[in-house]
Amino acid sequence: MVSAFDLEKLSGLLRDFYEITRIRITVFDENLNELVSYPDAVAPYCRVIRDTKEGLQACMACDKEGCARAGKKRRTHIYRCHAGFTEAVTPLYDADILVGYLLFGHVFSYSTHEEGWDIIRRRCASLSPDMDALQSAILGAVPIPEAYVRSAAHILHAVASYLIMERMASLKEDLLAARLDAFVSAHYTEKLTASSLCRSLGIGKTQLYQLSGQLYGRGIAAHIRDLRIKKAKVLLTEQPNLPLIDIASRCGYEDYNYFFTVFARETGSSPGTWRRAHR
Repeated sequence: MVSAFDLEKLSGLLRDFYEITRIRITVFDENLNELVSYPDAVAPYCRVIRDTKEGLQACMACDKEGCARAGKKRRTHIYRCHAGFTEAVTPLYDADILVGYLLFGHVFSYSTHEEGWDIIRRRCASLSPDMDALQSAILGAVPIPEAYVRSAAHILHAVASYLIMERMASLKEDLLAARLDAFVSAHYTEKLTASSLCRSLGIGKTQLYQLSGQLYGRGIAAHIRDLRIKKAKVLLTEQPNLPLIDIASRCGYEDYNYFFTVFARETGSSPGTWRRAHR
């Protein structure tokens, strides 16, 4: 699992969502492992369907398909499940990487119990549930209008954004650190700033500085500078006829005079002097 979840805070937020909407909500990780739900128990009609092996497998496959579509669209996906109930899934993205899903489901969204039962009965016939128990559960369901479902889906999307913003759902630090190191190693000779790094990785400056300290024991600017100076030393020794202005450019310095100043400060000698000493 590449994601990390604050389950204590999540539980409180899911409870608040349920208190507002009266719709059950679940959090899955990126591998569709169920992490936490509120309330814990599924709706009575879902319990009847899941009591059979075929019903449980169909529910799991339906959740997987719904999450896959939401992840591909990168936005909330509202759909009718295999049994005929309405569900919605919102993907959770951190630093442009999928870390999990928010799903609310088991919503009886029909105008009448008769309409709903007719559709659900036909859809569930092949799953061999106890039809009498299922019908009884359906008759006890509270019909929820489609407009209400859409409004709840908008709240679900807002909750997803809040989870990421408050770091309740995020990439594990070691994976994010690896992404930072790989990105810097590939692009340190380009024009890099803290702001451009944050945009590329989808993180804030505070987190960038924390990751840099953990990885390199110093600020990100100092690490990039060190990589550039090391590359300059390699070019100075391996290509003795390469003009210094070209070396500066290849190391990420558009201003040769600035390159000269930085190199002298870091090594104690000018690029030309260093080259002659290490020829």
